[in-house]
Amino acid sequence: MASPKLIEKLEKTIQSIPDFPKPGILFKDISPIFLDSQLYEETIADLANFSRGKIDAVCGIESRGFLFGIAVAVALGVPFILIRKKGKLPPPFISQKYDLEYGTAEIEMRENQLKPGQRILIHDDLLATGGTTEAAAKLVQKQGGIVSQFSFLIGLNFLNGKEKLKQFHAEIYHLLEY
Repeated sequence: MASPKLIEKLEKTIQSIPDFPKPGILFKDISPIFLDSQLYEETIADLANFSRGKIDAVCGIESRGFLFGIAVAVALGVPFILIRKKGKLPPPFISQKYDLEYGTAEIEMRENQLKPGQRILIHDDLLATGGTTEAAAKLVQKQGGIVSQFSFLIGLNFLNGKEKLKQFHAEIYHLLEY
């Protein structure tokens, strides 16, 4: 669990941008965290502590899931596996479609980077409706991995993303809740 001091620092640092990327959305801009190397290190340490001894690899979701996910994997001494938008990875890869508010999208991961039975942490910056993260978990399962944990910087509880992830019986962690 994040310390109250870390939570306070993150809340002061993350900026809320109204009406971005469209009217009615309050965007949470995490980029100011990268201007404070000590805060970034503290955030990575907290995320790594959540997973220490419980996982064998980290899967990060493009693109903001890479910003913290890679550092968490390095801190834990485990592999990092990319989950990318359709068309960004060379073959061989597997893919998973998921629903958006209007239409569908697709994500991919390279084949054979996961070993069957590996315990996987799936990381992204934000848990909103959970659609992309659910698709990532299905990709992990397709390759025989075990989704052990999900981690996020921010959880938007009012969008009920946790409900989609409960089917994986994995721990769900985020530093900040809105």
